[in-house]
Amino acid sequence: MIPVYLGIGSNLGDRQLYINQAIDCIRNHPHMTLDAVSSIHETIAISTVEQPHFLNGALRILTHLSPHELLVETEAIEKKMGRVAKGSGEPRTLDLDILFYGDQILATDTLIIPHPLIQDRLFVLRPLSELAPEFCHPIFNESIAYLRSQLNGY
Repeated sequence: MIPVYLGIGSNLGDRQLYINQAIDCIRNHPHMTLDAVSSIHETIAISTVEQPHFLNGALRILTHLSPHELLVETEAIEKKMGRVAKGSGEPRTLDLDILFYGDQILATDTLIIPHPLIQDRLFVLRPLSELAPEFCHPIFNESIAYLRSQLNGY
């Protein structure tokens, strides 16, 4: 099984409930094993659209699904939680992003792994560093702890 790191977030409605329900969907999924869950942190939305604060965290799962199969499954969970549009920058009930898929590097029209903005997002690196501080970013060849230390903030 491949270790995969997911970012999870919500900034609409009962944010914690959406996150908990998404985690339950993953926990009960026949092709995913939930391995670890970070703390959940409240963060300011980074957007040109004014919107509520996020709750953000990270998950480590194990799966045999391919990256694209996993994308289909995470998007289905987002839709189940009421997500309407992906990638629009609008507030959302649930956001599930594939951050890392083992140490694979992948770039297609629909999926980029590792997630291309990890190194710039404290709201991703903070919870991810709880789960995998020594995990090495396969492009930058730096640990998550090191990338986290390069960002100022909360």
